Amino acid sequence: MDSQAVADDLLYFEDLDSDAVWTFGEETLTREAIVDFAEQYDPQPFHVDDEAAERSMFGELVASGLHTYCVCNGMATRAFFQEVAFLCGRGLDDFRWHRPVYPGDTLSGWVELGEMRVSESTPERGYVDVHITGVNQHDETVISWTALALVARRED
Repeated sequence: MDSQAVADDLLYFEDLDSDAVWTFGEETLTREAIVDFAEQYDPQPFHVDDEAAERSMFGELVASGLHTYCVCNGMATRAFFQEVAFLCGRGLDDFRWHRPVYPGDTLSGWVELGEMRVSESTPERGYVDVHITGVNQHDETVISWTALALVARRED
């Protein structure tokens, strides 16, 4: 895929400011949403059963880390990835869950840019390390990762 296949109203590699920060909205995780997600994708007892969760190291029901990732990734996508000439992801680095997410927690966060470089083999593309941080309503980091992105460059 080349930059011709990307919309002109998006930010291209050359438009990205490495000092910019993109904040994303917020989403509150309800008990029902936590259980529904976990029943389908991560049915650990401490995600789906209140009594089992009370006996766990968490002491109460907690969201699946995958659920936390999906919620924060969705918000980051709407705030950043859909605003740039994003071609695809190449992987994730430095992926961390920092603390559990409980029913009623409200997640929000931001996107910052790290290393940016032009592809030597395909100069119409740029590599961008995209740092994503998700926090709860107490501004405590709950998740962080670096998405390795390919972003289209403007045609000369």
